[in-house]
Amino acid sequence: MMPEPATRAAADSFMPATAEITTTVVIGSGLSGLAVASELSRRGVQSIVVESVECLNSGPNRTIMTDSVSLSERTELLRLLRCYASSHSLDIRQETVAEGLCMVGYSQVLPAPVLGAKKWAVQTRNGVLLADHVVLTKYPQNQLRRFVQSLGLALGSDIKAALRAIGLYLIGVGDVLTPTTREIVRQAKLISDSIVTQGARAAQAIQPVKGSVLAAGVSGSAQHRSAITA
Repeated sequence: MMPEPATRAAADSFMPATAEITTTVVIGSGLSGLAVASELSRRGVQSIVVESVECLNSGPNRTIMTDSVSLSERTELLRLLRCYASSHSLDIRQETVAEGLCMVGYSQVLPAPVLGAKKWAVQTRNGVLLADHVVLTKYPQNQLRRFVQSLGLALGSDIKAALRAIGLYLIGVGDVLTPTTREIVRQAKLISDSIVTQGARAAQAIQPVKGSVLAAGVSGSAQHRSAITA
């Protein structure tokens, strides 16, 4: 079930002292989730991978693969991704389940220019994860549409493009057929590229803000010294 977005007050109420700040939260520690986390790691982007309820309980909609070649490829890719995650100490938390998701601003935690106007909060039993980006690996598109519309955002025909604009990414979601290993890797690379690009743009936007704040501080100190001298 896709969690409903929380209001600012509601989000603040469930934010405990154990909140963590990261660049990206990947919900789903299966093949797609590990592929994204690995690509982000190769690009130097920090991420935390948690489990989703949907991945723990796939239910009757789970796709059964009968193609032995495809199944063998997926098994081998999963083995390689797990080895990469282990050797590079990726933050994979299979025992941690994402229980809630909301878009909020946390200017009380860090200055607004640093965090930006919107942040994502992923609630777990162990606390809250704050991130610039969230990657979903398994959610029904109809629930995603309702979720985004409840945020007051307009959706066109390309739901993935609309979600990317707010820092929410889908991999292997909404496909009629189970994506091939090559398609999963392709999507993971695209998501990684998009997150890295957005991060670079945010950093460029923050630099002038920091400069103006520093200049204002120096100017204020000079005026204060002048007043004391007078």
